Amino acid sequence: MRHPGAVAAGIAGGMLLLSGCGAVDLPLAGVRVAPDGTPYAVFRPCGGDAYQGPHLDGWPRGGADGPVTTGWDARREGLRGDVEFPLFAPPGGWRARHRGEQELLPRHHYVLGFGHYVTGDSYNAVVEFTTERIGRLRPGQIWADGRAMSPRAFERLAGDAC
Repeated sequence: MRHPGAVAAGIAGGMLLLSGCGAVDLPLAGVRVAPDGTPYAVFRPCGGDAYQGPHLDGWPRGGADGPVTTGWDARREGLRGDVEFPLFAPPGGWRARHRGEQELLPRHHYVLGFGHYVTGDSYNAVVEFTTERIGRLRPGQIWADGRAMSPRAFERLAGDAC
């Protein structure tokens, strides 16, 4: 499968559609770069919402029909709270399953996200990026919602989305 995390989110989302509700995509995930150049995942679920299915999928650009070649996924449910961690080192308690090289690869497209699935209040937090986009971020900037921004702007964006 190309995107195990996305597939799980799709199945859960499909079940919600059958019940009359659908998950919306919200800008609650981002990627920032530390002063030493290490990329970090940034998750901001709404309020005290639990979330599940955190994942990072990467594949060569132009290979959208091919398999995921790098990343990780975690099947944990009931995760809570804001979290930041090195992009390829999710928290140990998540027991993530890693795939391929655990670093940003040249000419790769990535999807980072998680989901919150509750009838009537479901959402996916997703950010898409390329290695080159993240490489152009200045330390402290966050890539989210298709653009670079300050941490304050990201927090405002995430808060407004909720």
